[in-house]
Formats: sequence, C-alpha cells, structure tokens
Amino acid sequence: MTIDASAKVHPSAVIEPGAVIGAGCVIGPFAVVGPEVTLAPGVELKSHAVVTGWTELGEGSMVWPFACVGEVPQDLKFKGEHTRLIVGKRTRIREGATLNTGTGGGGGVTRVGDDCLLMTGAHVGHDAQLGDRIVLANQVAIAGHCVIGDDVIIGGLSGIHQFVRVGRGAIIGAVTMVTNDVIPYGLVQGPRGELDGLNLVGLKRRGVERGDITALRAAYQMLAQGEGAFVDRARRLSDETDSVYVREVTAFILAGSDRSFLTPS
Repeated sequence: MTIDASAKVHPSAVIEPGAVIGAGCVIGPFAVVGPEVTLAPGVELKSHAVVTGWTELGEGSMVWPFACVGEVPQDLKFKGEHTRLIVGKRTRIREGATLNTGTGGGGGVTRVGDDCLLMTGAHVGHDAQLGDRIVLANQVAIAGHCVIGDDVIIGGLSGIHQFVRVGRGAIIGAVTMVTNDVIPYGLVQGPRGELDGLNLVGLKRRGVERGDITALRAAYQMLAQGEGAFVDRARRLSDETDSVYVREVTAFILAGSDRSFLTPS
C-alpha cells in the first residue's frame, strides 16, 4: 500500500495492501479501504465508511458513515469481471449510500462526476453515468446503465429505471418513478413520472438569458402540440431554431432512446 505521509489514518481503520492514499486524506475510525482503491488528495472517509473494489475517489470527495462505495454490481449476469467505479472531485456521499462498479456487458465503468451530492441512502447502480453537480436526495435509486446529465436534481424516494437518460438541467419531483427518457431542462413529477413542463426555476438560477428561456418554452409547446410524431416534431425544431438550448433538447431526442421518451402532457 502507499499512504502519503500527510494523510491521517485512525488506528482502527483497515487499509488493505495495494491501496493508494493521497496527500491530506483523512481516514476515520473503523473505515475500510480495499486493495484496489485510490484516494486522491484531500479525500475524507468518516467513521465506518467502506470503499472497496477497483475504485477511484477524486480530490476533496467525502464519504459519510455506513456508505458502501465500490462493491460488486447487483446484477445476476455479473460473473466477477474486473470492473471500475470512478467518482469525481468534491463529491459528497452521505450516510448509507451505495455505489456499485460496472459490468463487463455494460461498459465496465460506473462514473459519478464532480461536485455531486448523494444524500442518505442514495443508490447508483452498475454502469450508470452521472455528470457534474447532480443532487440525489434521500433514498433515490439510479438503476443500472442510466445516464444522468449535468445539473440534474432528483427528489427523495424517486427511482430511475434502467437504461433511462435524464437530460441536463432536468428536475424530478419526490416520490416519482421515471421509466422513460427525460428531455434536458424538463420538469417531471407524479407517481408515474409525467413530463409537466420545464425547469424554469433552475434555468433562471443558472442565469440563462430570457430569450433562450422564451425559445425553450416555445419549443416545448411545439413538442406538445405540433403535427406528427414526437421525434418528427423534434426534427423540425432542430431545422428551424437558432437557440443553443433548443438544439440541445432536439439533439437529445434525435440521438435515439432505449426507453422512449416522456412526452408533454
């Protein structure tokens, strides 16, 4: 194992041979670090945190008590492949959260970006790809193979079905089951996940110009009420718009989907 001289490791912590502990890391009492774990500088593991598997935690990330980071996938097809979990910088993994490594059939890597907050009991399944600045509230479950864009917020006790994509800047209400793809900047709520508008509050908080918000609202109306199938409407929008934000929405739709889309109600 390699432990930087500046790291602080509690005597009761278990650091297995092969682990790499960076400068300024803090390992609390009864924490466990597996043999293939790399902790970048400034990572903190609080008491009873477990980081195992082929796992990398980015600089300044923190793991709270009883979180389990890097265990094998909850997938019956998993046969012991050597797969990874990569967590970005300054991501906070709160009490009881679980993050699994990937599977051979799903790309082999589960990834969580920078500056994310995974609250108590949140779960990130195998091969999921999470962007930056994502908030998963208490007990949110992200199933395997999901793709969650930057700046997404998912309310407590919500679930995202496997292979679902959630576009950048979307918001999912609490106690919601999402079984289809969510367009960028979409607002989803209700027990069975209905697309119910745009995340206007989030757009305004990020300082998006009024003209772009107006363009997104007009695009949403066309997607809701225009002629033809949903994808056909998106294709026409892509040809007609000058808005970067609208083009992002149409590109997301035209990229195709394993789960189809939540469409405007």
